[in-house]
Amino acid sequence: MPYSQLASWKGQIVSVDICGFFIFSSPRLIFKTEMVPEELLKPTMSEGASISHAESLCQHLECLKLCVEDGEDEKQILLSLTAVLLAVDEDMQTSAKLLTDHDVLPALGKILKTSGNCAEKVAHILAELAKNEETRKPCIDAGLVMALVPLLQSSDQELLLHAGRAIGRICYGNNELQEQLVEHNVIPSLVRILTDYPDNDTLVRVGLLALSNLADLESAKEALSKTMVVEQLVKQLKRADNHERVEIIIEVLQMLAENEPLKIQLVDACAQETLCDILQRLQDSSQTEDMCTMKSSSDLIVSLLLGDESMQKLFDNGCGVLYQNIPLWLTSQHTLLQMTGALTIANFARNDSNCVRMVELGVVHQLLDLLEQHVEKGDVSVQHAALSALRNLAIPADAARILGQDCKLLSRLVQWCEAKDHVGVRGEANRLLASLLRHSKSQDVVKAIQKAKGLKHLVSMTTSEHAIMQNEALIALAIASAINLEIVEEAFKESELVAILYKVLRDESMGPEVKYNSMGLLCSLMDSDDLRKEMEVLNLKETLEKLCGHSSSNVVKQATKVLEIMEHYSQNSEHFFP
Repeated sequence: MPYSQLASWKGQIVSVDICGFFIFSSPRLIFKTEMVPEELLKPTMSEGASISHAESLCQHLECLKLCVEDGEDEKQILLSLTAVLLAVDEDMQTSAKLLTDHDVLPALGKILKTSGNCAEKVAHILAELAKNEETRKPCIDAGLVMALVPLLQSSDQELLLHAGRAIGRICYGNNELQEQLVEHNVIPSLVRILTDYPDNDTLVRVGLLALSNLADLESAKEALSKTMVVEQLVKQLKRADNHERVEIIIEVLQMLAENEPLKIQLVDACAQETLCDILQRLQDSSQTEDMCTMKSSSDLIVSLLLGDESMQKLFDNGCGVLYQNIPLWLTSQHTLLQMTGALTIANFARNDSNCVRMVELGVVHQLLDLLEQHVEKGDVSVQHAALSALRNLAIPADAARILGQDCKLLSRLVQWCEAKDHVGVRGEANRLLASLLRHSKSQDVVKAIQKAKGLKHLVSMTTSEHAIMQNEALIALAIASAINLEIVEEAFKESELVAILYKVLRDESMGPEVKYNSMGLLCSLMDSDDLRKEMEVLNLKETLEKLCGHSSSNVVKQATKVLEIMEHYSQNSEHFFP
């Protein structure tokens, strides 16, 4: 049957729509509809007498407005809503425009508030309309979002489905409106969907999408932290059997992990175990979507490690599931898993006792073996992650003393310090050598690094283009000199350390911190007759005197101090400054 046909019955003109309803005209423009007897349709149809879809829809729209205004019975409203829904489904653009032009949206809002039996149909219409971006603002202006929110308290799953879809689509990308939703306590209602109907996949998807739109808001995170949402999301992640569902859940969890209380809840809910299972299950897959899921799972694991309390819970003295997976990840052929393993170690190593424990458990050599695979033609990101992990491990004094005397580690670090074609690896290897000296403050470590011929690389590091690396090298060399100058003196002469410091101090573009640390190193070199002679030859005193007029008060104080030490030595030595 065509969308609408014109029939003559009992002397009145009747429009018959696709649902088979009479539409009667009246002086008050109130349209009553009832089922058309099929036997009456056939003899009265006349060709060419059909009215347009738009005209039929307009009649239904006017009917809705007037019925709502006059408080007519729900049966009439339902009949017109059904016709509107069919029209929207058949021609979204035209129908959406007509609903807006006829100002029917406020009437729909009133139906939502006053007619429980019609609410589902209205919510369904709005959910479909909201697919059209141009219709969202009129829906907002008509106050439909806040009229829909109470429906999320319903136990009718179909109503929840349509109301949730409508709210999610209308509010998509609208931060102001999303904030209002949170203020109107929508969060507990969304969580209730996951809790009460976990097996209704379609409804759960609506709840997840709604949460993904809101979870980035700080107010939403605070509200979610007071619910059982994390537990429900982890359960859904465990049972998710398709890529889209897994990605939506992980996206929501990633946003929640930015909040410390929620991060801890995620760990307590054992989200890490599910994420490890996902990585294990997908590691041999070459499908693009599986690779994406592995990446998002790895990113979430790292996010969980960023909080101090959550990180300690995950480490669990080396017994946590993440630490137990590290050997598998580091020895995997999958670079993403290797990266995950290295980053996990680096984050665990933010705690001193963890570092000592990991060194005892042999994680250093696992990292070294990983680096061997990537030094020549490997993945740069993995190289940096592994070297950063080693550097973090070297921070606590006890761990630094152990690592600083590990001949295998030192040999490889010196080798990587000479990797001219791999700037990132070379830089991180130098920083690790410096870290071993700075944190161990051990004569045995100084001897071991000197024996491995690593000091010359730290001297070269003082000329780095990065101030942070320069300062790390200068401090490390000053510590080594203060511990035992005799051990390092020859290496400093061979690498022309004094000449390098002279250039640094004369360079006007050099930052004050670098100059300050350079002079600190000079102080620790004064006990060497040979090195003092080099200072004399370079007329370093003149440069220091100029620095006494530097704009930085710290530089001025340090220059004055070095000159005083020089003066002391000049009075007690026959070959110092005149």
